[in-house]
Amino acid sequence: MQTYQLHSHPDFTPKAITRVEAKVIGLDDRLVRIRWRVDGSGSLVVPPYSGRGRQDELWRTTCFELFLKPGGGPEYVEINLSPSGRWAAYQFTDYRDGMSNRSASQEPEVGLRQGSTFAIFDAAIPRDVLPQLPAVMAITAILEEEGGVKSYWAMAHPEAKPDFHDPACFAATLAAPQGS
Repeated sequence: MQTYQLHSHPDFTPKAITRVEAKVIGLDDRLVRIRWRVDGSGSLVVPPYSGRGRQDELWRTTCFELFLKPGGGPEYVEINLSPSGRWAAYQFTDYRDGMSNRSASQEPEVGLRQGSTFAIFDAAIPRDVLPQLPAVMAITAILEEEGGVKSYWAMAHPEAKPDFHDPACFAATLAAPQGS
């Protein structure tokens, strides 16, 4: 599986984080597994574990996200995942329009492990939350560091402000699993 280098939006410089990468580490008929690695994570703000469950506005602090747009149309799916154990999934009918909750047969499983200089965030997302594959994909992260410093990480950014919904951020493709 390919590793994707994420880049901080130039208008939001991180305090100590030096690199973020993401990798789809597994994809089958049941789950997609994604791993984010954050280097220079010593001052990363990690929301305390609060149990699994759906919650809106996870992007207000450290949050890892996946966007998928199938078939070249305007519809897309946004999945937000927090180290707190909380998650959200939304369906959009067009760019930031027609938002509705997207259901899941089970809750995503997430976990954050921190070393002395890096953090690893793993997520296992039920396939039924995803749209039809293949789909163009944006893997992103909002990282808050001590002192309220936030940086916005994506494979590509639009020129203006950070906006993970912008088509410029959809810079890769998630293929259907073999045999599907």
